[in-house]
Amino acid sequence: MMKIALIGYGAMGKEIHGLAEAHGCTVVQIFDADNPLSNADFASWDVAVDFSSADAIVANVELLCSMKKNMVIGTTGWNSQQERIHNTISKAGVGCVVGSNFSVGMQIFLRLTRTAAALLNSTPDYDIMVHEWHHKRKADSPSGTALTIANIVISELDRKKHVATETMHQPADPEVLHVTSTRGGEIPGRHTVTIDGPFDRIDLIHDARNRSGFASGALRAAQWIHGKNGLYRFEDIFSHMNNSSNEDC
Repeated sequence: MMKIALIGYGAMGKEIHGLAEAHGCTVVQIFDADNPLSNADFASWDVAVDFSSADAIVANVELLCSMKKNMVIGTTGWNSQQERIHNTISKAGVGCVVGSNFSVGMQIFLRLTRTAAALLNSTPDYDIMVHEWHHKRKADSPSGTALTIANIVISELDRKKHVATETMHQPADPEVLHVTSTRGGEIPGRHTVTIDGPFDRIDLIHDARNRSGFASGALRAAQWIHGKNGLYRFEDIFSHMNNSSNEDC
């Protein structure tokens, strides 16, 4: 049983804890606002899984790196600190998997989005947009997953150059990809890529039924990064995990 520490014990932390044993992991320490990471017995666990908050992520990463501990980061909303965090991990020589969404189904959805966006280069009459829904407690907007989707579209579709996330009060710039959000209720996550043309519309939809898919993916990532060095995105290692039965937890 691989030993993990949970940083952040909200809905995702509790879900990971509940699924850990079935994925060949055991949770040996849990850290939250009442029990900060600075209290850790770092020798007692192998990999940390962080679903805390954007405000805490820099300090968490720096402390984990100073102790040479590998980690999985599922916390989102820290794009402004991305360079600092990536540099800290690289200099420390530890292993880290970063993901805006650890759902296996979402990884399939992202690949479908990439293919669809590339096809639109030869179909200029079609436009593309992104919308996402999450529960009323979610702090960041748009979601990290929506921004990941947007970056894929921008990278594949030549005529889209920029992302706009605010309400538009003027005609849409054809070079802008509009990414919008709704917050309310208990929605665990819904992302839609809409492709709209003069005669028809295509909707690619990923609906998360619960948080178990995210927790399962995070535990798989923790198993995969154990004993490895380097900084990886979950989408980068997804195919490798699927093809490596001896590393599948």
